[in-house]
Amino acid sequence: MHNWKWTQIAKHKTLTEGPVWDGSGLLYNEVAKSTTFRWDPKNDDISIWRKSTGETNGMTFDRQGQLFACEGGAHRVTKIDPETPDINPMVISEGLKGETLNWPNDLAIDQHGRVYFSDPNYSSNPNNLDEESIYMAEHTFGGNWNTLRVTVDTYKPNGVLFSIDQKTLFVADAPFEPSEPRRLLAYPVNTDGTLGDYQILHDFGQGRGIDGMTLTSSGIIIATAGSSSAGPGSMIYEFEPSGRVVRTHPTPAESPTNCTYGGTSLSTLFVTFSGGEVYKVDETGHSGHLSYPQRRF
Repeated sequence: MHNWKWTQIAKHKTLTEGPVWDGSGLLYNEVAKSTTFRWDPKNDDISIWRKSTGETNGMTFDRQGQLFACEGGAHRVTKIDPETPDINPMVISEGLKGETLNWPNDLAIDQHGRVYFSDPNYSSNPNNLDEESIYMAEHTFGGNWNTLRVTVDTYKPNGVLFSIDQKTLFVADAPFEPSEPRRLLAYPVNTDGTLGDYQILHDFGQGRGIDGMTLTSSGIIIATAGSSSAGPGSMIYEFEPSGRVVRTHPTPAESPTNCTYGGTSLSTLFVTFSGGEVYKVDETGHSGHLSYPQRRF
């Protein structure tokens, strides 16, 4: 499907982010308002699902259907029970060696339940941690969570995504400074959960790099990138796992921020935008590969 048909399903005043499909509807965040909304496709209705989210940005489900969130403004990563979203969430990570996290942005969970999250600082405040890195939070036998820094070579990591076999972690490194590279990186995942040396899959030059990503059932990376200020403009990119650009799709709004698949057969792509819009594309020629919910035919 080369020509996508876009349908707007929501418009908010400020940036939207972190879309996830919960099995029957779409959850997403208006970050600055610390509010998670839910769109119900049955009646095209939008409701408030969770308040006081700590400026939550990225969200993802694990295989058991528990929701994990990057609460950037609260400088922590949390686990939320979707049945009781208003109850205080479990804190998974809020710092390293006594230092507070910067601004947790996006996350991915592997088959072992290890939570990988990016921790950039896009605010005007000084860093809490000097490094802007990828971290891994691992559940211990004692019931606690340990946080480990797993990259030492990122500038300002943003979107994170596992390959289908989970042997590779894709990372969008998206700094602001003109002298710093905006790249899609691929890190091999070691058996102990640490990461090896990265490969550069794509270099965006001076243009706006990738913000968020999702995966298709065939392993294609669907990525939000670009803006009208530089480069080819606001686009959805389709990448092969090798980094080859399969095709691009211009977006109907400026600066797409994140994306996910959803719908009954996981064939609808949902995209959030910096201007507060949320759009869907019902036919992209792909279906999504999600840990939860599983695809139903």
